Amino acid sequence: MKRDFLTLMDFSSEELKNIISDALRLKEERKNGIFRRYIENKKVALIFEKSSTRTRVSFEVGVVEMGGYPLFLSKNDIQLGRGESVKDTARTLSRYVDMVMIRTFEHSRIEEFAKYASVPVINGLTNEFHPCQVMADIMTIYEKMGKYEKVKLAYVGDGNNMAHSLMLGCAKFGIDISIATPEQYQCLSEVVAKAKEIASETGSIVEITFDPYEAVKNADFIYTDVWASMGFEDEAEERKKVFMKYQVNSDLMAATGKKTYFMHCLPAHLGEEVTEDVFESEFSIVFDEAENRLHAQKAIMKWLFEQFDNNA
Repeated sequence: MKRDFLTLMDFSSEELKNIISDALRLKEERKNGIFRRYIENKKVALIFEKSSTRTRVSFEVGVVEMGGYPLFLSKNDIQLGRGESVKDTARTLSRYVDMVMIRTFEHSRIEEFAKYASVPVINGLTNEFHPCQVMADIMTIYEKMGKYEKVKLAYVGDGNNMAHSLMLGCAKFGIDISIATPEQYQCLSEVVAKAKEIASETGSIVEITFDPYEAVKNADFIYTDVWASMGFEDEAEERKKVFMKYQVNSDLMAATGKKTYFMHCLPAHLGEEVTEDVFESEFSIVFDEAENRLHAQKAIMKWLFEQFDNNA
């Protein structure tokens, strides 16, 4: 039976920790010039209905470094759900390739694609979830802290796909998380409920507030994202007015009362969700996160192929 990587809800804490451990090992091997051909001759289709520098380059490089072949398909190359239905595209591509990564809009599209695909499917981003980014983020947190438990991350900003996936990821790994959003841009209630359910099993804490200063108390990490995500650009000016009190600046960083790292999934809009002095500070680890996209995604692809091959 194939496994898909659509949200972190679909995996146990042990499975996710094993993937991170493998990602750390792959990173060390790469530093030493060791490239093992874990997915020799495997073809991986990379579908981009939304563009992205980090997702495209990290997946293409990752596939090549493990001995596979990446096939990039932009929205101009494939008419997913228009010229051909989602389910027919899934069944067709499954006859050609061994894995599919999709970066798209509504999460229901990737769920439908995965339902009809006979090969593993990876979520490269949807409007609701961004699990690959969060795996890289949690890998980065572990590198800085050497542990998951008794670590706190504060997310400040839009209750979007990053907030959802960070909440689920932190709960799965036993990391405490506090989310501060404007009242009209809260996270989905069903995702909050699921994260709290998972946290009750792993011993972590999930807090929701409208006050950014309340959220960052004692935080080891402060995370933010753009105020108008891809697909919501026409709301940018209105959102700036609402989100300005959620800007990550030196005052908010100092409000943790301790040494705190700054995190961002990139690209960042300096002067909006984060000030340049915080982004460029010695405590900014945004490019460590960006690098870890490569290692985390290699580990995810390797794990999915191992599960698929073992059950084939």
